[in-house]
Amino acid sequence: MIREILPPQTGTAFAAMRALRTDLADEGAFVRRVDELQRPQGYRLVGAFEDGEAEAAAVAGFRSDHNLAWGHYLYVDDLSTLPGARNRGHGRGLLEWLVEEGRRLGCEQLHLDSGVGLDRSDAHRLYLNAGLVIAAHHFARSLAE
Repeated sequence: MIREILPPQTGTAFAAMRALRTDLADEGAFVRRVDELQRPQGYRLVGAFEDGEAEAAAVAGFRSDHNLAWGHYLYVDDLSTLPGARNRGHGRGLLEWLVEEGRRLGCEQLHLDSGVGLDRSDAHRLYLNAGLVIAAHHFARSLAE
């Protein structure tokens, strides 16, 4: 089952999100960050839940916005599945849900960035099989001294 995760259930996304965002160490801090900082900026969470399980097997964090390059778009910040729940269709199901939500919101495009490396090859295969294309290089620079 795929459903949006709203407060006060934000913590049900923690374990699945931590599979991708390994620097997350504390569920309480995760919930506060999402609910108090990111949600007010438009961030939303959706989860894939296996029958009888209270915790999400996979999650996606996303937002919609507008810019000159993409018009009205849906951006996927996070897409993560628990290691033990991989290859069960959760990621694909979440991507399909996100496409439909983007259409419902009137978005023109769906975007996500993904790290590179051999450990990301399964994720990249999922994205390509779901109809996404590699459309750009993403450049970044740390601003910390």
